[in-house]
This record gives sequence, structure tokens and C-alpha cells, in this order.
Amino acid sequence: QVQLVESGGGLVQPGGSLRLSCAASRSISSFYVMGWYRQAPGKQRDLVTTITSGGGTSYVDSVKGRFTITRDNAKNTVYLQMNSLKPEDTAVYYCYGNGPPLHKDYWGQGTQVTVSS
Repeated sequence: QVQLVESGGGLVQPGGSLRLSCAASRSISSFYVMGWYRQAPGKQRDLVTTITSGGGTSYVDSVKGRFTITRDNAKNTVYLQMNSLKPEDTAVYYCYGNGPPLHKDYWGQGTQVTVSS
């Protein structure tokens, strides 16, 4: 059973920074793509950013220039560096991975990020 475990969430003031981590229970090189989704209260879960096995990245427009996704294959961990945080970034952030077998989706349990003064 593959597990993705997020950490690093918390309360931060507007303009502040947080770094989320997603530790996988197996080699992240085996995943075709990994990424982060977020879900604000009363809203659907939306894609924030992805990183492919080849290192290609994509971002939703609202976080471009502020968020950066990286991966450390040696530590089997994906990171999300979040800078210049805004109140509208408040959400539960979920780590996501798609990989074998048969392009299965894997999810973490989520970590709360709250941006408030």
C-alpha cells in the first residue's frame, strides 16, 4: 500500500511563506506525475501544481511566481514552497501521485494551510 504523507502546514500571516513536504512510501521516480491540490471550505478540490517524472512543472495561474514545486528523489519527497501567501490560499493541501499499477491515483491525508492576520 503506497502512502503519501504531507507535513508543513500551519497558520501564516499574509505575505508569509510555508514549505509543504510530501513523503512517499516508495520511490517517487516510479510516479508518472506528482503534484498538489487544494480544497477551500465549501469548494471543490482544485489542482495547484504538478511535476512529472522528467522534472517538467506546471502551475495554476493564481500561484505562478509565488509557488514552486520540487522533488528530491533521494528522499522520496516532493516539496511545495509557497511565498507571498494570500488569504485566498487558505485551504487543505493534498499531495497527489499517479503511477503504477495501471495509472493509479494516490492521495495524502491533507495538511491545513491558513493565511490570516
